[in-house]
Amino acid sequence: MVSEKPHIELVDGPIQVEPLRDRINHPDAGAQGWFVGVTRRTTGDLVTQTLHYEAHHSMAKSELMKLAHDAIQEFSLLRLVIVHRLGEVPIAEASVVIGCSSSHRPETFAALEWVMNRLKKEVPIWKREVYSDGKEEWVHPGLNIDASGDSE
Repeated sequence: MVSEKPHIELVDGPIQVEPLRDRINHPDAGAQGWFVGVTRRTTGDLVTQTLHYEAHHSMAKSELMKLAHDAIQEFSLLRLVIVHRLGEVPIAEASVVIGCSSSHRPETFAALEWVMNRLKKEVPIWKREVYSDGKEEWVHPGLNIDASGDSE
């Protein structure tokens, strides 16, 4: 079964999940699944004040599309949506939404985790966390840099 081109998007404001539902509908799908990653208030002992995402747009879109095609092949997906928010993402709002459909649920469940894990490791999207104690941290695939510029 051939899937359609995946829907990949980088957005500057809140992610609207409901309009994305139609993008994973497929008459041969027996399973649809969603992952919505939201900004949490605490990370360990740190309290997040603000969270910001930045990306190299063309590289990020290219890597997201490659990732999407790999996921479609690996998990026999019928449809796939990946939307990542850039800019400030307030507490409890979505920073990333991944939705997919497949013939059976095991493929859908496995694909959601696989896509999110690869996205965090490989796609050039940087996250800057500012904590209530004033500490600031940049997080990038494979590298964390604190406000002093030291890598962790």
